[in-house]
Amino acid sequence: MLKFTGKGVYGAIAVGRASVFFQKKKAKIRRTGIADVEAEFARVEAAKEKATQQLSEIYEKALREVGETNAQIFEIHMMMLEDEDYNESIRNIIETQLVNAEYAISLTANNFSSMFAAMDDAYMQARAADVKDISDRLITCMTADCEKTIHSDQPSIICNDDLTPSETVLLDKEKILAFVTAYGSSNSHTAILARTMNIPAVIGVGEEFLSNIKDGDMIAVDGFTGEVFIDPDQQTLEQMECKQKEAREKKELLKRLKGKENITLDGQKINIYANISGVEDLGAVLANDAGGIGLFRSEFLYLEGTDFPTEQQQFEAYKKVLVSMAGKKVIIRTLDIGADKKVDYFDLGEEENPALGLRAIRICLTRPEIFKTQLRALFRASVFGRLGIMFPMITSVSELEKILEICSEVKCELQEGGIEFSNDIEIGIMIETPAAALISEKLAPMVDFFSVGTNDLIQYTLACDRQNPRLESFCDTHHEAVLRLISLSAENAHKAGAWIGICGELAADTSLTEAFLKMGIDELSVSPSFVLKLRNTVRNIDLRS
Repeated sequence: MLKFTGKGVYGAIAVGRASVFFQKKKAKIRRTGIADVEAEFARVEAAKEKATQQLSEIYEKALREVGETNAQIFEIHMMMLEDEDYNESIRNIIETQLVNAEYAISLTANNFSSMFAAMDDAYMQARAADVKDISDRLITCMTADCEKTIHSDQPSIICNDDLTPSETVLLDKEKILAFVTAYGSSNSHTAILARTMNIPAVIGVGEEFLSNIKDGDMIAVDGFTGEVFIDPDQQTLEQMECKQKEAREKKELLKRLKGKENITLDGQKINIYANISGVEDLGAVLANDAGGIGLFRSEFLYLEGTDFPTEQQQFEAYKKVLVSMAGKKVIIRTLDIGADKKVDYFDLGEEENPALGLRAIRICLTRPEIFKTQLRALFRASVFGRLGIMFPMITSVSELEKILEICSEVKCELQEGGIEFSNDIEIGIMIETPAAALISEKLAPMVDFFSVGTNDLIQYTLACDRQNPRLESFCDTHHEAVLRLISLSAENAHKAGAWIGICGELAADTSLTEAFLKMGIDELSVSPSFVLKLRNTVRNIDLRS
């Protein structure tokens, strides 16, 4: 038995025979000289037409199977085919090096994907796979012998070096037990699609996996732990079967909880909302029956572009979320750039201690033009749903006073321009610094709600860099000091008539749920896939005991 470990992107168990496809990938593209540049340009244009038609058909299939939000990946791919920089690179290579179009496309793909992969942000790194996908498709449209087909006659576990989004959508779900890839990112569109399609998947198991797997091998995949076993022994198979049975029972239990209220045994109602990182997560929020969105990370709008998103771009994104949630509460966090989320065009400069540096609300207050643009978009979108706005990294009353002053200025500007906005927007702040928790008595009367960001609160309270794996043993997520700060914040929120939620990772820690409810936490916001599990926990708690 051989064991490999990667990243589980959809929690489920699969056992079956391997179908290996990485050896069937296209042959290496050869560089050949050409005499007619215009003929190569024409070949590229013909391939683009064919590729666009294919992507349109894939989009329609994705629309039926994974919904509009996830199908948009392929609309983006069609747009990428027309990207000016991408096409100019291909033309320049053909024209200056007098080489065949296939080579020019391949070289452009390598250059662009390397550029994305070198970026600090995980979301942008994952875009490298999208560039390769559209480039491979273009080349395939030129050379029939380069055609890639991932198909299995019998139910099997697909094993590959990587899977593109289009390959993932085209998989026959009836014949796919799971897929395992040597490479890949949990932020990739492929991983997102796997979760949406409910396909057990493990990515990034490493290159050694490729040299040890072959067609027909018995393989066991644990999408919960990211473990993959080639030729598993009897004990492992029994463990997998047991986990598979437990997962099925749990899934059936959670299905029965859809539509049920989040009420404790003694009758206390708790709001359970979902955290999302972009509009593409809306499908998962609705599928998992979340009561609303407790954290919409607006920074995705800044991370996925090469320049500041315009007011209109932001407005459209916020409007889409609010309309899709159909009157359910949507809490949008203002941009939280800095620390581990770097964006080159912000030109923030190097910092010795970025976690304690210029980030989040500090950027907004020192560069109000960026802040005002986002606020205008938020206020304009507010008429389309039930909006809450919360501000991250608060440490003082003076910061909050300045924020509220800027909010008033933006509202006045909108009124003067005759632009409509809602008067029922809830304003809140994140409690993610010890300073905010300790002065929560002064902050609470100024806002409608608190939302505790436990990830940063733990980091700053325990002086442990949460990006440093060597400090894991020192980072006690249940530390008494952290829990006291949360309890203090809850007490002060309620004194002032405000409500309080938790949107950090601890919200999903069911071993703490009862303690949080006894502190007076009103709302818990978690990843969409944890909503029903948390509902089950809440419904089995009796706060009278």
